[in-house]
Amino acid sequence: MSNIGLSWWTRGKREILGRLARPVDGAARVFAAANIDYEFAGRSRGVACGGIGAMQLLARHVGLADAIDRRLQLLKMHRPYHESDHVLNIAFNVLCGGTCLEDIERRRNDAVFLDALGVPRIPDPTTAGDFCRRFAATDVLELEEAIDEARLKVWAAQPPPFFREAAIDMDGTLVETTGECKAGMDIAYDGTWSYHPLVVSLANTREVLCVMNRSGNRPSHEGAAAAASDAMRLCFRGGFRGVLLRGDTDFTQTKHLDAWTDDPRVRFIFGIDAMLNLREMAENIEEKQWRRLVRPSRPRASEPRRRPKNVKERIVREREFENIRLQSEAIAELDYRPTACKKTYRLVVVKKNLSVERGERRLFDEVKYFFYLTNDRAHSADAIVFSACDRCEQENLIEQLKNGVRSLEAPVDNVVSNGAYMVMASLAWNLKAWFALLLPERGRWSKRHGVEKATVLKMEFKKFLSYFMAIPCQIVRTGRRIVYRLLSWNPWQSVFLRVLAVLRT
Repeated sequence: MSNIGLSWWTRGKREILGRLARPVDGAARVFAAANIDYEFAGRSRGVACGGIGAMQLLARHVGLADAIDRRLQLLKMHRPYHESDHVLNIAFNVLCGGTCLEDIERRRNDAVFLDALGVPRIPDPTTAGDFCRRFAATDVLELEEAIDEARLKVWAAQPPPFFREAAIDMDGTLVETTGECKAGMDIAYDGTWSYHPLVVSLANTREVLCVMNRSGNRPSHEGAAAAASDAMRLCFRGGFRGVLLRGDTDFTQTKHLDAWTDDPRVRFIFGIDAMLNLREMAENIEEKQWRRLVRPSRPRASEPRRRPKNVKERIVREREFENIRLQSEAIAELDYRPTACKKTYRLVVVKKNLSVERGERRLFDEVKYFFYLTNDRAHSADAIVFSACDRCEQENLIEQLKNGVRSLEAPVDNVVSNGAYMVMASLAWNLKAWFALLLPERGRWSKRHGVEKATVLKMEFKKFLSYFMAIPCQIVRTGRRIVYRLLSWNPWQSVFLRVLAVLRT
């Protein structure tokens, strides 16, 4: 940040802190009716999503557009758009707060937005939808390969501890659709018409590594083994020294466990169904082999406060609903060889002691077993369970993709074209992750910068848009430059400007 920029940022921070600290006379309403009027600006031209310029610099910095145009060949002629123009158009629409293809029309008719990106025009929603329909299944894979080329350049800028181990999570999710003519949709297990995409992600950075769209009636694990193998190859290409595969009971993949175990760099932790033979094995474990499982407490971000009363618990008791309460957990382990495997693996068993209550009465006790299959012999059984539970963070990622990014949608006509849209829209989430990963952590403030980097990585998408994209800027075209003049202050601007300094080098 230049001296002028630092002075401006410091002054903005001082002014807002002073304003918030000043007492307000409560005699009058805060939201009083002010004398507000609207008029057209003269020569001043501004945009609300000023952070889009940084995202365009980021795409150029990692060579994303070049990789897309080199790998993806969908257009016979470029009049005037290239393949990368269409892909970035969809991703940038999401980064500007768009929730559907139709929102592109607003950006297309905003002359200042076009000037901010330095483009004469952008594809309209109809053209964007037609581009999605041009994809074949192999083209979607080529697009993901192009994104991976850019991803590897971002990873190359990370410090050595980053490459210790890559945690790859897999899960399926339903994308419901109300359309009647969308090819490939089907009735899912919950009775809805939907698609059933598989999401493969990197837990370290919350990046989306793969989105494979499938028909709604397909099982969660279909295609997961091939997707996991591709993700492992990508991580090893990127420099990771080890890989951890995680998935719930639908992703045990017993046919592939022996091959993965042959590579000493690969370990896995999968849930496995509580089948009859496993329950019998658990019930035959001697009592002395069980030990109490104590889960670590969550770190507190502030001083502890008095816990509020549990309203749900009170209502359940008063109305005498059936209530299942956890009394304790115990853990044990044994060896187990699945039918499809030639090798014996470690089976970690968690026994949950439950009580079933109705109102104030305790009806009966119940025991449930949960099983985790792993080839990891080095870590403790407790660590295996905690790592398996950490996989639940992918549920939050999928929630962000559905309701924050809105990338898990089905706006076009068939399973492949909708899969292509999911990949292009999810690129907006990956650009957010890359933006955070490129934050420098050097110098005297490296510790604080590391905390900021981790915070931006974990930040919800809407909050990221609020602080890093919805930056009002005046757009000035001077000489060969497009200048974004910041018009307001927010507490994350110093982080934004640090990333910008990296992207301009």
